[in-house]
Amino acid sequence: MIDVINLQKSFGDVQVLKGIDVQIDKGDIMCIIGPSGSGKSTFLRCLNCMEDPTGGQIIFHGVDITDFKVNINIHRRKMGMVFQHFNLFNNKTVIQNIMLAPVFVQCQDLKNAKRTNARITFLNLFKKADKKQSLVPITTSKAQIKKEAHQNALSLLKRIGLEDKADVYPSTLSGGQKQRVAIIRALAMNPEVILFDEPTSALDPEMVGEVLDLMKALAKEGMTMIIVTHEMGFAREVANRVLFIDEGQILESGSPAEFFGNPKNPRLKEFLSKVL
Repeated sequence: MIDVINLQKSFGDVQVLKGIDVQIDKGDIMCIIGPSGSGKSTFLRCLNCMEDPTGGQIIFHGVDITDFKVNINIHRRKMGMVFQHFNLFNNKTVIQNIMLAPVFVQCQDLKNAKRTNARITFLNLFKKADKKQSLVPITTSKAQIKKEAHQNALSLLKRIGLEDKADVYPSTLSGGQKQRVAIIRALAMNPEVILFDEPTSALDPEMVGEVLDLMKALAKEGMTMIIVTHEMGFAREVANRVLFIDEGQILESGSPAEFFGNPKNPRLKEFLSKVL
């Protein structure tokens, strides 16, 4: 699904990523661990070009999304993102937060289709009958888009037991509730992969479990997930691959059993001795 080739990222004179090479397959649950400041979150943010890489390639479904000629927003539709601090819009209700992206994207597509049809209709005026171009089929409306997005948002809220919170504002939710809403907001776009940037690090310990349980459920359903995390138990239980990044490089990767049971890199051994 994603092929990362010699990925590099610098901020001024500081090189944060020093040539990352990794392949992410459909259905992978990849956990990324490492010390603070090692480049984990920068790597994650480069995957959907929230940070523009300085060098290298990110091939997503055969397209190099680091190419400035590529419309990255088209590809971001299939890459959900869950942030450490939730990033919900506090001036919108819970259900409005969930509906925002799908309604915006589909209404933009509808508007573009109508513009295309207007252009085709105009050009057809000057063409013979056998040369006229067919219009783009339009099978929905703005009202229908909003109705379906609302129904889908309610269904997602019901899944996490928060349907009664649909019309409240995020400021009234607990940290764990906010993060679960942030996860289903990403799901509302039907992504092929979800990127998680330390999704539990801003939560009180008692709220971590409810977020991890939702992520475990997604893993069982086959969702491709790339997770920067400090939760070693979660990585050991759920991941099928674990990466250790330090000083902008992947020093070791492998299955959880190999990674935690028989680490080979001296720096990884030192790191695990302090966190396990």
